[in-house]
Amino acid sequence: MSLNQDFIAAAKELLGEEQFYVNEPMSRHTTFNIGGPADYLLFPSDMEQVAKIFVLLRDFDIPHTVLGNGSNVLVLDKGIRGAVIKFHAPMSYKQCDGNKIVAGAGAYLKHVSQFAAENGLAGLEFACGIPGSLGGAVFMNAGAYGGEMKNVVTQVKTVAHNGNIITYEKDELDFGYRHSVFQHNGQAICEITMELEPGDREEIQAKMADFTQRRESKQPLELPSAGSTFKRPQGYFAGTLIDETGLKGLQVGGAQISTKHAGFVVNSGNATAADVLSLIKEVQDRVYAKNGVRLFPEVRIIGEQ
Repeated sequence: MSLNQDFIAAAKELLGEEQFYVNEPMSRHTTFNIGGPADYLLFPSDMEQVAKIFVLLRDFDIPHTVLGNGSNVLVLDKGIRGAVIKFHAPMSYKQCDGNKIVAGAGAYLKHVSQFAAENGLAGLEFACGIPGSLGGAVFMNAGAYGGEMKNVVTQVKTVAHNGNIITYEKDELDFGYRHSVFQHNGQAICEITMELEPGDREEIQAKMADFTQRRESKQPLELPSAGSTFKRPQGYFAGTLIDETGLKGLQVGGAQISTKHAGFVVNSGNATAADVLSLIKEVQDRVYAKNGVRLFPEVRIIGEQ
């Protein structure tokens, strides 16, 4: 795809030089530290700016991809054609209103969890260690330690392709295991309302400290990864199946099955997306051959090979 100079001029005028990049390596913007260039990378400041970006993309017929903080994604080696819209600091606001928290999609999930604790609100403790943005967590219905986003989210505001701002109520979100309605409609999640329960601050903090300690002792946080690589197959744990198949430490190029937790593929140094895909396939084939169980990636794979 050749770059559209008229679009570049219009986007720079809308966003400013600081919030717009051309041919930007996505390895700089994902937790895996992997990924080829995006044709255009845009950092909107607020929901209204997102709406204007979508109108601009429609006018110039440019496809788009929405990203949170770049966790839980593998960007392929040739990068992403069209525009990537990525939420950052200005879209990270958090407000407390009684038992409700309203927050921007760019807020880190762990910061929202901590904010809830500081305000004596229980229900988001499970999220304290999930390495993603709030918008990404809603998109994937992220969960841990028996909790899921579907248990707390009551309203989501998005921007549609035509620039319209749409409000979704709880019963319209179609939450399932690592699933939401937003995986099918291409809309940009911008603002989330969560309803929590009043709780004891010390008890909430203690629960979060326990989850954090468990996570740090078991997960390979010292190396770049996209988080848990595979969805949990019904009746099993992916990491246990991989471990029992003898694949801990298995390596393809710079991609490796973590020696600390077999459910994670890590970037042990200069891994390419091709390395990761080859390793995922090898794991899928060998686990299926030994156990008759199919593993499917939880990581979102985007871009061109």
